[in-house]
Amino acid sequence: MHTVPRRLLLALAAGGLAGCSDPGPSARVRLATGPRGGPYATFGSRLATEAHRVHHGLTVRVLTTAASVENLRMLGDGRADTALTLADSAADAAAGRGTFRRPAPIAALARLYLNYLHLIVPADSTIEHPAQLAGRTVSLGAAESGTRAAAGRVLATAGVRDIRAVRLGLGESADALTRGSVDAFFWSGGAPTWAISRLARRHPLRLIPLGGFARALRAAHGPVYEEVSIPAGAYGTRKPTPTVGTPSYLVCRDRLADGTARALTGVLFERRDRLAVPDAPGSRLDERYAIGTGTVPLHPGAAAYYRAAYG
Repeated sequence: MHTVPRRLLLALAAGGLAGCSDPGPSARVRLATGPRGGPYATFGSRLATEAHRVHHGLTVRVLTTAASVENLRMLGDGRADTALTLADSAADAAAGRGTFRRPAPIAALARLYLNYLHLIVPADSTIEHPAQLAGRTVSLGAAESGTRAAAGRVLATAGVRDIRAVRLGLGESADALTRGSVDAFFWSGGAPTWAISRLARRHPLRLIPLGGFARALRAAHGPVYEEVSIPAGAYGTRKPTPTVGTPSYLVCRDRLADGTARALTGVLFERRDRLAVPDAPGSRLDERYAIGTGTVPLHPGAAAYYRAAYG
């Protein structure tokens, strides 16, 4: 097992560990996830089941949503206690920038798996680069989703300002591409994503490379963006497709009880083999990276778990 450096954990937990004295979790927690049937909802449902198995007094209610941005707003106004989100949306919420007018009261429990930004077009499309989306009809992802935020930043970086934007979820975007009512769509998720694999079997498609965008996005918006590649063969492709990667986080309200936060973090690792998401290969949690939540501070309860387990 990998060992998390004690000095790093102590620094992350500084100032908050002394209060983590809850005798045991007994709480009802609302977890904002994503669209029904999607990877966030799947992960959330599994986490809810395992949390109750490990801690009988801990009940996690799964809320289906548009995903990242909506989830963070729900934490901010008290409609949810915990949430799944893309890292860039979480960083914006913590800082009170972008679509968030003020800092949201959030903390992180763990960094989870990596998401790959997809830009999908029909196989016979003449589009080869995001700049060629100008004047086209493009689905940017569902309103209030992390996909929508990332897509907007890619288009801004590419200098595209005059598209006909529609805001559709993944299934609706796939159907619209099949009908020809959109020229392209964005999606941020695992690679391969099952719904896109299914689309590729009935409607030949191509992935538009997004190599080089991660560096520009990091410079403009912070270090949460990574240079990654969608593997060859993921959707019948012959070679890897460079793109932008963004981690998912499990976050919570910063006032979530320390014992509850610590218990949920423990479930992530104690039951990690039962939590893997099919659409996110490599989603097995790794303690080396789970604490890497950037500008979103670790919750004291989560930090206490990491310190006790790996310090």
